[in-house]
Amino acid sequence: MELDLHATLLAVCRLSPEDAVPRWADQVLQPLVSITRTADEVSVVLPQAEVPSDVQAEPGWLALSVRGPLPFHLTGILASLAVPLAEAGVPIFVLSTHGTDWLLVGKDHVGDACAALEDAGHRVHGAIASAGEASG
Repeated sequence: MELDLHATLLAVCRLSPEDAVPRWADQVLQPLVSITRTADEVSVVLPQAEVPSDVQAEPGWLALSVRGPLPFHLTGILASLAVPLAEAGVPIFVLSTHGTDWLLVGKDHVGDACAALEDAGHRVHGAIASAGEASG
């Protein structure tokens, strides 16, 4: 697989299930915004610079996106990425869109993540050395 490493630091936020999508989440476009509602919560992933200080959030994530679009009939893509990361001890947060898969890794683990993926035969494009230094 070919993956792109995005340098913008992201945060994973948790809101109450009854909360409306906040304006601060609905106005951002790059590099990734994901809003997911379940019966238990609203999760929002977006650049951490956009998150208000009073919001419950886990900051410091970097995104790796699989170059797509990926046809829906393909199988094993996520497993081929998640297994080497698990074996390397790299925690991940995974999102899928209509066209591709996104893996979020902590900025402190990005070097290990990229090395594990490359060792597994994948190719990571992007500035690995400077990725953890971006702030938003």
